[in-house]
Amino acid sequence: MYNIGDKIVYPMHGAGVIESIEEKEILGNKQSYYVVKIPIGEMKVLIPTKNVDGIGIREVISEEDADKVFSLLRNKTVSVPANWNKRYRENMIKIKSGNIYDVAEVVRCLMLRDKEKGLSTGERKMLNNAKQILISELVLVKNMKAMEIENIIDKFLTNK
Repeated sequence: MYNIGDKIVYPMHGAGVIESIEEKEILGNKQSYYVVKIPIGEMKVLIPTKNVDGIGIREVISEEDADKVFSLLRNKTVSVPANWNKRYRENMIKIKSGNIYDVAEVVRCLMLRDKEKGLSTGERKMLNNAKQILISELVLVKNMKAMEIENIIDKFLTNK
């Protein structure tokens, strides 16, 4: 069970801070929800407290792990399937996992591919989504602004 003020990650949405725990009745079902504020886009998400394990909610990573994510992003060696469908499916599985290293890998691979060959509309959308998920967690860990984190990521992956 998490508490108000805890920083958590909601796979496919990103990281946020639990603002409150509230009882709500939705479609005739009364249950307890975490009200989570996600810093990117000022979004608020309701997460049923009883579903936390099933949907992969976890605490944000440590500062040491954030540094490992930055190291992963600096590595410009990637091996991705040439087939668009296979690449898209594999990347989607990684994003849904909620694992920050997998999400960072998707961001790295897609940014490098974009620089090299360009991205399809679907992959560009996936890149933007994965980048926001990654940035939302790094913002909370590093206590920096979203633009600062995005600039760091861009610098790692756009400079030779």
